[in-house]
Amino acid sequence: MAPGDRVTHAGHVQFGDELLLGPGTPYRWQSLSGWEESPALDSGTVNRSDGHGAYPGRLLAQPRTITLDGIVIRTEPAQMSRAVRALSAATALCDDEVPLVVRLDAGPALLSWARCLRRAVPVGTGGYGVGVVQGAALQWEATDPRRYSLTERQIEARLPRAEPGLDWSNSLAWPLDWGAPGATGALPVLNEGDAPAHPLITFRGPVERPSLTNIGTGDAVEYDLALADGDELLVDTAAGTVTLNGAASRLYTATNRSAPEQTFTFPPGASDLAFRAAPGSSDPRASAVVRYRSAYW
Repeated sequence: MAPGDRVTHAGHVQFGDELLLGPGTPYRWQSLSGWEESPALDSGTVNRSDGHGAYPGRLLAQPRTITLDGIVIRTEPAQMSRAVRALSAATALCDDEVPLVVRLDAGPALLSWARCLRRAVPVGTGGYGVGVVQGAALQWEATDPRRYSLTERQIEARLPRAEPGLDWSNSLAWPLDWGAPGATGALPVLNEGDAPAHPLITFRGPVERPSLTNIGTGDAVEYDLALADGDELLVDTAAGTVTLNGAASRLYTATNRSAPEQTFTFPPGASDLAFRAAPGSSDPRASAVVRYRSAYW
């Protein structure tokens, strides 16, 4: 199932595949904190030892804590335990983060990956008997503090090659046959958010020394190896890993001009990328595929 596939109305919050809160469900909520707030920061700023002020350092965002408060659970009389058990099962302690999708109004929903750290459901015989419990709460932690668009974009490029043009050896007739179109190796991307986005990059052979360069920033990822037909080199810039055919690490093949994988991001706005290879490597079957989501603080 795709993240947020059950989110259809303003006020819907979906956690994982099963739990949906908001309009049309037994679970209504009143406030959501930590979702639109900027995450806490670790600052690398250092005070000057010989003057006023400080030397500005890097700002790194800490995990995002998200709290849903004022949850009201409504069921048929004497059926509250069933709804609470479903809530408990969907928010059970888990080592893996799962999608948390929030839609606040008519605008698009946003996605985070999180784990539920705390669940609070007040217990009272009156509420359970009449089917109304008020004041429940859920709290999640997202180790990646960014939020993402639900739509994952994918673009693909081939190595540059010229168009064949007109064949002057034959008589020309209208419409003119210019031959198969060429390729430029260009990949335009658009990060509609306000935070840097980490892409997933797949190089497919046959190709030697594949690379992808951000024309605007000059950053590149490049690997000194030869991919045969059918080989796939996956570069996960968020995790900082480079794997061949889903198993063997090839991180050590990065060239001297290659940036550290975790620093290769798409800044907010438009970026132009270029897929290139070693001189003489021009097989039209080679490709670079880029997948990413727009990212938001």
